[in-house]
Amino acid sequence: MSDCKNCPSAANCSSKEKGGCQTAALNKYSHIRNTIAVMSGKGGVGKSSVSVLLAKEMARRGKKVGILDADITGPSIPRLVGIKPGARCTQNKQGILPIISPDGLPVISLNFFLENEEEPVIWRGPMLAGTVTQFWTDIYWGDLDYLFIDMPPGTGDVVLTVMQTLPLSGAVVVSTPHDVSSMVVAKSINMAEKMNVRLLGVVENMAYVQCPDCGKKIHLFDEKPFQEMLTKQHLPLLGRLPMVPEVAALSSGGKPQGETLSVIQGIGGMIEKQLP
Repeated sequence: MSDCKNCPSAANCSSKEKGGCQTAALNKYSHIRNTIAVMSGKGGVGKSSVSVLLAKEMARRGKKVGILDADITGPSIPRLVGIKPGARCTQNKQGILPIISPDGLPVISLNFFLENEEEPVIWRGPMLAGTVTQFWTDIYWGDLDYLFIDMPPGTGDVVLTVMQTLPLSGAVVVSTPHDVSSMVVAKSINMAEKMNVRLLGVVENMAYVQCPDCGKKIHLFDEKPFQEMLTKQHLPLLGRLPMVPEVAALSSGGKPQGETLSVIQGIGGMIEKQLP
């Protein structure tokens, strides 16, 4: 466990009343200024893609950035950043070394410890949560400005462990405009508030399809439930991302262009203002 001196969660922490801080100690050779959880109560909303896009954007701004893949049973970050199957972590006296992506991002994922990336991870909650904690305590991250944590969907053991034991600077919530997604995402928002995790805002993914010929925005879902959720939760909308091919093609070198690039740059600017 660590002290509260350099913990970004210290202002909202009630641990002193409970007899001490429960934050897991970061690898002693590493220093991370801002730790951001990218979360959603529902799977399939593009949370991992948003994690990668935000990490690449902050790196483009000259920041030192890493990605921790906390979705232990469904890791997708290695593929999305272009790391080829078969990559394996090595270790030195400073700790376990993350794999460096073609864009220069240090990444840690359970896939780097499996013989076959398609091998199912059939573990119970304590093992899943313990693995994520080890990704914080045992990995040599070096000096980072931002570490993005790609969270698993839901409000289970891993999410609870991250919120309880890692010093989160804030959380970005990802949703789609579908009413079911908005309802489930609200559960994650309420969980974060109960755990005193600072909410930086919401990214609306797959907000619309843009016609390649005329440029018209086609909204596939009713926006009203999503807007009502934002109003009820008193959260800012960081940006609306369209459903475009280059985002789906991140793993094969796809890069945000046009309006997608503009939105990601805007979100990066809003995060930088909140967490310099």
